[in-house]
Amino acid sequence: MIRKHFFLIGALCVLLLMVVAGGLKLVTGRGHSPGEGGAPTAAAPPGKGGRPGGGGPSGPGASVTAVAASPRAFTDRLSVLGVAKGRQSVTLTSNAAELVTGVRFHDGQAVAKGQVLVDLQAREQDAGVAQAQAALDLARTTYERWKKLYDQGWASKASVDQYKAGLVQAEATLAAARSRQADRAIKAPFAGVVGLSDIAPGALINPGTPIVSLDDLSVIRVDFDIPDRFLATLKPGQPITATTDAYPNQTFSGVVAKLDTRVNEQTRALRARAEFPNPGGRLRPGMLIKVAIDQGERQALSVPEAAVQFSSDQAFVYVIVNVNGRTVAQQRTVLAGADEGGFIEIKDGLRPGELVVGDGMNRVQPNQPVRILPAGQHPPPATAGQGRKP
Repeated sequence: MIRKHFFLIGALCVLLLMVVAGGLKLVTGRGHSPGEGGAPTAAAPPGKGGRPGGGGPSGPGASVTAVAASPRAFTDRLSVLGVAKGRQSVTLTSNAAELVTGVRFHDGQAVAKGQVLVDLQAREQDAGVAQAQAALDLARTTYERWKKLYDQGWASKASVDQYKAGLVQAEATLAAARSRQADRAIKAPFAGVVGLSDIAPGALINPGTPIVSLDDLSVIRVDFDIPDRFLATLKPGQPITATTDAYPNQTFSGVVAKLDTRVNEQTRALRARAEFPNPGGRLRPGMLIKVAIDQGERQALSVPEAAVQFSSDQAFVYVIVNVNGRTVAQQRTVLAGADEGGFIEIKDGLRPGELVVGDGMNRVQPNQPVRILPAGQHPPPATAGQGRKP
């Protein structure tokens, strides 16, 4: 039996010896490790053993620029949206079903008032005018003959009145025929610029079919709604400015032209109309216009835009203070107001003269020491991993 299990017993003995040897080696290595009775361990390099260099309150100061909160003039503005339209705008149509025989304009052309733009087939109307003219000539000749006989005493007054009525009727018939003939020539009702059109000679148009748009672009009108509580600050002739996304760096000046006579009962808003000179034709009907109405200036505490950070619906700054002889940046929530000319109004949270971090906010964490750079010097850009979460 012992011979039969000799190899199994031998393997168990070898395994037991290996476990004992490993345990002794582990105990011996721990006893002589650095830092526990041996040589002290080396300090971890910055950014590896602890907080990144300059990233924590105990690290070296971050380079920032400082700006002081100071009063600044802000303009109270009422900003609303409106849609531009020409001083006069119309889409030309025909009042009869007829063939187009001539197109006398090209797309985008400036046209004069009364200029013929489209000719329609008018052979029947031309014939009607000729027929009415002939009837008028006959009625006039007959009336004049009977009038002469009446003056000589050979005709009665009733006969003369009868032929005079016939003359008047013939004149009215000719006027109606000429009106129908004029309907076959579509003219510009006012001076302006025509838009794009697909009308061509030979096309059949029906009553109400759009032919081409015509807009007077010399002056652009913008209708907008304002709450009735601002009615006292708005009056005709008041200066007004406007901006549009098409020209983001340009401001257009105009005046308040008219105010509606009624306030909308549902919205409690009043419709107003502004007019803007448009000599270059840059503003086009249909553009979305942002209208701004100045309501006066006021002084308020402000800091540059770069000194304010927004997180959700809150705004905060980093105020530079002295704590135990160190210059640190403390995060402080503020109440932001108007934004104008690169500055933000601070309604609450700061006092005049307090220093806040300007450039370098992306390097700063709450209560971190900072180093203020001289005026005119800017901190280097932040490297990856140095960004600050709001």
